[in-house]
Parts: sequence; C-alpha cells; structure tokens
Amino acid sequence: MTNPTSAHIPQEQGPLPMNKIIASLVAVVIGTFMVLLDSTVVNVAIPTLVNYFDSSLHLIQWSITAYTLSLSAVIPLAGWMSDKFSPKRVFLISIGLFTLGSVLCAFAQTPQQVILFRILQGLGGGMVSPIGMAMVYRIAPPEKRGSIIGMLGIPLLLAPALGPVLSGWMVEYVSWQWIFLINLPIGLLGLVIGKKYLPVFPKQKAPTLDKTGLILGPLAFALITFGVGEGGVSWSSARTLSGLIIGGAVLLVFILSCWRKAEPLLELRVFRSSDFRRGIITSWFMQAAMYGTVLLFPLLLQQIKGYSPFTTGLILLPQAIGSMIFMPLAGRIFDKVGARPPLIAGMALMTSGLFAMTFLRTDTPLLFILVVLFMQGSGMGLSMMSLNTYVLNATPRHLVSRVTPLTSASQQVIASFAISGFTGFLASRMKANLTLSGTNGNVLEASLTPFCDTFFAAACIACAGLALSFFIRKPQPVAAEVSSPGAS
Repeated sequence: MTNPTSAHIPQEQGPLPMNKIIASLVAVVIGTFMVLLDSTVVNVAIPTLVNYFDSSLHLIQWSITAYTLSLSAVIPLAGWMSDKFSPKRVFLISIGLFTLGSVLCAFAQTPQQVILFRILQGLGGGMVSPIGMAMVYRIAPPEKRGSIIGMLGIPLLLAPALGPVLSGWMVEYVSWQWIFLINLPIGLLGLVIGKKYLPVFPKQKAPTLDKTGLILGPLAFALITFGVGEGGVSWSSARTLSGLIIGGAVLLVFILSCWRKAEPLLELRVFRSSDFRRGIITSWFMQAAMYGTVLLFPLLLQQIKGYSPFTTGLILLPQAIGSMIFMPLAGRIFDKVGARPPLIAGMALMTSGLFAMTFLRTDTPLLFILVVLFMQGSGMGLSMMSLNTYVLNATPRHLVSRVTPLTSASQQVIASFAISGFTGFLASRMKANLTLSGTNGNVLEASLTPFCDTFFAAACIACAGLALSFFIRKPQPVAAEVSSPGAS
C-alpha cells in the first residue's frame, strides 16, 4: 500500500505558475480546514445534543467515536485511491462526500441518524488531508516546497482554536444544526476552486488492494471500541465481553494477515524496530489521555459549572493557544537536543494538569481551570510534535511512506477507544453517585465526583506515558533491523 506523499512529480508535467500553485493551495487549505474544524465543533455541542434528542451521553458520544473510526478506516486507502483514480478526482469526491454528510447531520431526527451521517462525514474527510498534502508536495517547486507546505499548518493550528468558539456561538445564538450546515458553503467553495485550479495528475499503477485487511481492520477496531465503551459501564457484561473477545480475535487475524502479505493495508513489519515500538506505544498513551478528555471539559463547564456553550468555547481557548505556542517551539528543541526533553516536559505538563483536575470542587475558581487547560495544550504541543518526528526518524527509510497511514490510522483508533471508554466510565460513575446522593441530598457534589474520578483515570494513563518517555533514545540505524515488504 503506498501513501500519496510518496508519489513523484510527473516528468511530463512542467512547473505550474505561482498563481495556480497558490490557488491549488487555497483549495487544499479550505478542505483541510473544514475537516479539522469538524473534529472539534461537535465537542461543545454534545450536552445540547443530549438534551435535544433526550438521549444518553453514552449514545451521543458515538457521534464522535464513529467519526474517528471511519476516518481511520479510509486513511490507509488514500494512496491506493490516488493511484487508481487520480488525486484530483478523489480529493473532490472526498470533499463532496464530507459536505453531503454534514448537511445530512444537520437534518438528522434521531441520535442514530447523527451517528450514521457522521460516519459518512468521516469516510469523506479521512482522505482530504493526506491527498491534499500529496498534491501540494507534487506541484510545489523544490526550492519553495518548505514554505508552501508550511502554509498547510494554518488550518492545523486555527481549526482547533476556532472550533469550540464557533460551535459555542452557533449552539447558543443560532442552533446546533449550524455546526454542520456551516460546512455547506465552505465545501462548495472548496469544490469550485479545486475543480478549476487543481492540476490533473496522470493515474499511476495502483498496488494490489488488501481486501482482507480492508474488512478485518475496521471490524476489529469497531468491535473493540464498542467493548471498551461498554466496559466503562461494566467490564463483566455480555456486551463488553462479546465486543472485546470477538474484536480481539478479529484483530489477531488482521495482524497475522498484514504481517504475511507483501502489500498489507497497514505496514506492521516496522514494529521490528525497537525505537519505533517505544515511540508509537508512548504516543498511544499520550493520545489516549489527550483525546479521552476532549469531552470532559465541555461537559464539566456546561453541566456542572453552568456556563453557556459560547462561554465554554471561549474558556477552552487557552488549550489551543498553549498548543499553538509550544508545537513550533518543540520542533526547535527537537532539532537541538532530540525528542526526550520536550517529550518529558510535555507529558509532565499533561499529567500534572489532569491530576490537578481530580481536586476540583464546586467553588473552584475559573482561573484554575484556565491554567489547567493551558497546561494541557502546552503539553500536547510539546509531546505530539516530538513524538511524531521521533517515530518518523525511527522508521526505516524504505518504509516511511508506508508507515504514515499506520500512524495516522492508529491515532484515530486510539482516540475512538479513549473517548468511548472515558465517556462510558463517566456515565457509569454519574449513575452510581447520583443514586448515592439521594441519601444526603448533595446532588451537585455527587455530579462533580464522577468527573474527578475520570480525570484521575486519564491522569494515570498520562503518567504511564510520562514513564515511557524516559526510555526514548536517539533512534539507532534501522536499515537492517526491519526487513523490506514482502520478506518472509
């Protein structure tokens, strides 16, 4: 399976004029921004959706979990689709599919419909970023490639910051449907600009598609995610055990299939590199703690502290600001001293912030939460930048293009596990504590305690990631350590 970023610039196509390069970049930025924005706007709206549909948090959180799972399902297909049908066509179809899913979400009448249409969004959105990045790489002149690709960092930084604020404003002053309808004009604009200015690349010979992996992988991840979510309620229930046991068995078959095939859906041979194993396992702990708490803060601020959706979005800004400040700083530190110092600092900030949230009380000042959110964002920026670069450096050069889908897809899967698990745990603790509160009447404290318990669970996971950070070393030469694809 190839990754689109590994494709070469066609020799028969001359360099594009700068105005067409910029126009193409605008189309890619619009598409990427739209998808990234939608990854954050739903978080603030979750309490509103729970009330609107008179549903449970455990069910509504699947609108996020299903979205991330569908993203992970199509990311590995980006390279194959580009080679088979041309990048421009796949990019435009992906934006169209994402836009259609957004409109359908806005008109959903039940939670189940929201979840179904969010899956449609994810199937379209998963290929927008990797294919867009590949096209920009292919059309950018080598001497200006760094600065042009750097402009793609704009949506990466702006979308997480604007998402909660925009979502809060729409939910409070317009309606929740507009967090999805806003994608209609953005998507149409991206389609028009993309159709007019994106160059047509010749189709290439596509590698053999791993159809077995394409079926087994998403099925295994969905079943395990379901089991983890139900485990938050009861680890001994039939639903939990069925999801984990059947999903685990399917996952085992999927791993064996990927390991034996010459061109698997996900390249797992890279795990033979000890440095890669250290890096990606550490990143899984970091991502579980990070993504698992994305719903906790909006729920806490609205349900316990009583803030409006728009105010909640503004309160969440320090998290994005911290990430925006420290992500580029982490890159400079990495270049000078390697991954371990910024990674340890980042994981320490995240762990400290999450442990601090376990001491939250009903009279805790807002400044305390703002400081914790800034610590979280700063820790994310330091850790994510360092780990992503470290994992790429620890990958054998001949497998770099094949590992990008693996790391991207695994990130979405871990996010799904964490969100489902933590919300299930929070819901079960809420039910237990509210039952107990009937004896003493302190309902507000009983509602706050489950959040503290869930933050403590997340802090323990972050602490495990912090401990693993001390074992990160400078990657050793791995060219001979990992066999090439197709090796027995």
